[in-house]
Amino acid sequence: MPPGFLDPAVLHPMRFPDGRVNRGLVHLARAIDHPNIRVGDFTYASAFDPPADWAARLAPYLYPGAPERLEIGRFCQIAEGVRIITASANHPMAGISTYPFAIFDHQRVGDYIDQITGLPDTVIGHDVWIGDGATVLPGARIGSGVIIGAGAVVGGMVPDYVVVAGNPARIIRHRFDAGTVKQLLALAWWDWPAARIARATAALARGDVAALAELAP
Repeated sequence: MPPGFLDPAVLHPMRFPDGRVNRGLVHLARAIDHPNIRVGDFTYASAFDPPADWAARLAPYLYPGAPERLEIGRFCQIAEGVRIITASANHPMAGISTYPFAIFDHQRVGDYIDQITGLPDTVIGHDVWIGDGATVLPGARIGSGVIIGAGAVVGGMVPDYVVVAGNPARIIRHRFDAGTVKQLLALAWWDWPAARIARATAALARGDVAALAELAP
């Protein structure tokens, strides 16, 4: 791996110019040990007040053994204050009352069992930037290359390589034309070996798809 390039095994991958480690930024795959959460390498989250439990900070309603999962791809960037609301946060809504009686008396869980099984996973693709204070709603499916604006509330299906913002989040623009998106998804640079990605950072920064394609394995 090139000197100075990111190491996915490091918990705190960023240093300030004076050499100090930024302990408010972590590789989530190194920081989270949760049976219902899977995070790809190089994906990071940041916080001004770093928590002891990053899983609880990001996805506070996702308990071990819950009927749904949270999956986050590689090279995602998750800003301060992002909250991922997974499906177990929802109260059963098919009855007359949404009051969650069963959380106070577990013997009543059978009254709701058909409403709390088979809950949808929340899936975030690769190279997704989630802006400050954004909220991801239960069962969201966010494509790769998506940019989510600060404070956005995102649910449902979000196509690859779009910018979304607002509450509810709407597509503001497409980052690339359909042909380029198809090519980028086929290149899947986030799955390349780290040394090859290091050689490709200039093309990634310039948006030079042709140069990126030339570097593909």
